[in-house]
Amino acid sequence: MMRKAMLGIVLVWGHAVAAEDVVIAALGDSLTQGYGLPAEQGFVPQLEGWLRAQGDEVTLINAGVSGDTTAGGLARVGWTLTPEVDGLIVALGGNDLLRGLAPDQARANLDGILQAARDAEVEVLLIGMEAPGNYGPDYKAEFDAIYPDLAEAYDTGFLGSFFAGLTEGDTPADPARLREYFQADGIHPNAEGVSRIVARVGPEVQALIERIEAD
Repeated sequence: MMRKAMLGIVLVWGHAVAAEDVVIAALGDSLTQGYGLPAEQGFVPQLEGWLRAQGDEVTLINAGVSGDTTAGGLARVGWTLTPEVDGLIVALGGNDLLRGLAPDQARANLDGILQAARDAEVEVLLIGMEAPGNYGPDYKAEFDAIYPDLAEAYDTGFLGSFFAGLTEGDTPADPARLREYFQADGIHPNAEGVSRIVARVGPEVQALIERIEAD
């Protein structure tokens, strides 16, 4: 890979990055950006810290923009995929759901993002978002199918839900009991919620790093 041929220190999005680091950009919305939290407690810093604690030489770039939809992500993906970026985490769709946007639009936008990553020869971890039931069963089925379908079509890494760390394993899925992991708005996780999310996402990113290093 290009990054392996580089020496010394490079500058990526204002970050000093050692040449041996794997560079991964996290393309997302406020959940990725770290809305409502001190910078060091957001998703990207916590995830990078988790990975480094496991011994992974990795630099994560926060490409999360609060309020972004899949359309916004598609508009930004070209300049997110700089030559130094080895991998891409795609975590978009929550704002499409909040706005009730058509699932076929979200599918087309995510397809465009994954195609851009393929063209740039960048490995991807696609993180899904599950639709609530209030839009009806047809909408939910159509939206929820977007992520596994595209992950299979583009042979990406895949995690079914950004919130999997809060709803899998020993953590109760009862929404009332999950409130302790969210900020007052009930949408964005607090620092402890992010920590639990990171513990679930982390191994998937390690698998992404393995794919990158195998190329």
